[in-house]
Amino acid sequence: MLETALNEELTEHLGHEKNRAESGRGSTNVRNGSRPKTVISDAAGEVVIEAPRDREGTFTPQIVRKRQRWLTDVGEIMLSLCAKGLTTGEISAHFAEIYGASVSKETVSRITDTVLGEMAE
Repeated sequence: MLETALNEELTEHLGHEKNRAESGRGSTNVRNGSRPKTVISDAAGEVVIEAPRDREGTFTPQIVRKRQRWLTDVGEIMLSLCAKGLTTGEISAHFAEIYGASVSKETVSRITDTVLGEMAE
């Protein structure tokens, strides 16, 4: 779930889906693989995730920040807030207020849609 959230954040940052960059666009910034990152979760202990990167190094993830080692269950919190009827704007504002993380409404929507789709599979 964390990797999905990070990938959706990168999609938002780049402005296009994976392998869907338009030719002739102004930026040459694209996905540039991933790197392993070990984080510690209350529920699962140490977990290794693949954190995506961009070619220009301008991507700054908000769900699992650079150099962050301890996790709160961000994805579960996001889905829980969505299930309780909060709008994407309210969830975005909640993350800004409680966690100091700037997560756009569009990113919240993409994350919840993608995670719910994976859960259905």
